[in-house]
Amino acid sequence: MKITFLGTGTSQGVPVIACECNVCQSHDSRDKRLRSSILVEYENATFIVDTGPDFREQMLRAQVKRLDAILITHAHKDHIGGLDDVRAFNYKQRTSIDVYSRSDVQESIKREFSYAFAKNRYPGVPKITLHTIENTPFLINKIPIIPIDVLHYRIHVFGYRFGDFTYITDANYISDDEKKKIMGTKVLVINALRKEKHISHFTLNEAIEIISEIKPQQAYLTHISHLMGLHQDVEKELPANINLAYDGLVINV
Repeated sequence: MKITFLGTGTSQGVPVIACECNVCQSHDSRDKRLRSSILVEYENATFIVDTGPDFREQMLRAQVKRLDAILITHAHKDHIGGLDDVRAFNYKQRTSIDVYSRSDVQESIKREFSYAFAKNRYPGVPKITLHTIENTPFLINKIPIIPIDVLHYRIHVFGYRFGDFTYITDANYISDDEKKKIMGTKVLVINALRKEKHISHFTLNEAIEIISEIKPQQAYLTHISHLMGLHQDVEKELPANINLAYDGLVINV
């Protein structure tokens, strides 16, 4: 299984256009982050987790040729805002794109992209087939996927486990029962917004605490705000088995 980090950033914080901090002005490509998303590639299937506003750019940058399914973590704009751009895959693959999410997320998608679900659809609108998932394992193309139910303040968000790889974004609480579903994973990706306390995201130290409890072989931090600091500086502060993820990073699990 091949994992590509399409984006490791967040909409949180000062817009780059108005920011003069060291991170936003950095020449290190690892400090240039699109909204968080990953590409999961098997021999017989290609999945995307989340389609934020940068979705089109991410697909072009990663040269994604085929898309079998999209998994949505939650309905915030920075995770569904680019869903309209699946129409390019509709055209190329001549089929609707399967989108998997919990039912409340589907209602948000239907409101946000109502034209895609209208009775009399305008030619060329995106073709999306919604699939309802709950907090139980499911299959896509015979590949088992385990949802991980986490809290983003008061919002339920799904992380996903693919075999020995677990991806969690936009969380600040994971129950003991959900942690049990993560145990044994070899690679854990978890959000760490910044060093200071936040109402709905893990801080750097909080993410490290979760990682130390789960004990994966390797962990990566994602959904990183520019308030975290420079990539090269933060990396020096991390334990040996933890790294900051960056856009374009590819790992094999």
